[in-house]
Amino acid sequence: MNRYLKLVHMEVHRFRWVLAVLMGITAISQISALIWTLTKELSRRKEELPLNMGDSYLAPAPDQLTFEWAVFNTQMWFILPILACIGVLALYVFFIWYREWFGRHTFIYRLLVLPTARRNIYLAKVSAFLLFVFGFVSFQLALLPVEKMIFKLVVPADQRADSHIVDAISRNQALVELIPRQFEQFLYYYGIGTIAVLAIFTAILLERSYRRMGILYGVLYLAGCVSAVMLPFFFLGVDNNFMYVYSNEMFVIELAMCVLVLSLSVWLGMRLLAKKITV
Repeated sequence: MNRYLKLVHMEVHRFRWVLAVLMGITAISQISALIWTLTKELSRRKEELPLNMGDSYLAPAPDQLTFEWAVFNTQMWFILPILACIGVLALYVFFIWYREWFGRHTFIYRLLVLPTARRNIYLAKVSAFLLFVFGFVSFQLALLPVEKMIFKLVVPADQRADSHIVDAISRNQALVELIPRQFEQFLYYYGIGTIAVLAIFTAILLERSYRRMGILYGVLYLAGCVSAVMLPFFFLGVDNNFMYVYSNEMFVIELAMCVLVLSLSVWLGMRLLAKKITV
């Protein structure tokens, strides 16, 4: 366990500055857009200009400004940094493995001869990646109360009305996708995402194990995983009016297929790392 934790610490340490920069860009983008939107609206009211003059894409401002309204009207500046973070993390799924093989000093050789079970290398990379994902989600959740406090500092008390952060999340498309309100939906989104990451990890290890033929094996493996998850919908019916099984039965079937793909990906990935990849 101690060696596993050291490997996780190493992975987090190598990516910490990238994650910090992504969080900084997110905070600066959202807070700047929030202050700019609120300042512009307050200036319009002070000068008694027409409602949303020159900004027809904005939602009409209520008599009493709310944090919910401010988040809705700045959602583009929420979407862009969140998409950038998702893009970087998506690329890191590949980089977290391939950087070990490329470069002046091939680090994978040092990893493979460490006095620890090779499965710890695999588990450490999975754990570190999930820490990055949920760390960013947690950061976004922690950022919202700060933004609400800034909203209260910018808008005078006589021109604002109270609103809940939950309502603000529901009005912002980026936050709705990043932070689902229902726990089941949260598990669904991030569970499918975790399974996808594990399948890609296994495809990468197939490519590293068999090189040119491994590319084909990896593509076929990913295609097989997608087919395993999607085929029940096509064979058992997608439309509720024509389904051959009950909804709860479909849920159980899909859950079983997801567990199967997850288990197979973890087992095959660890086996390839332990038995096939050599120094």
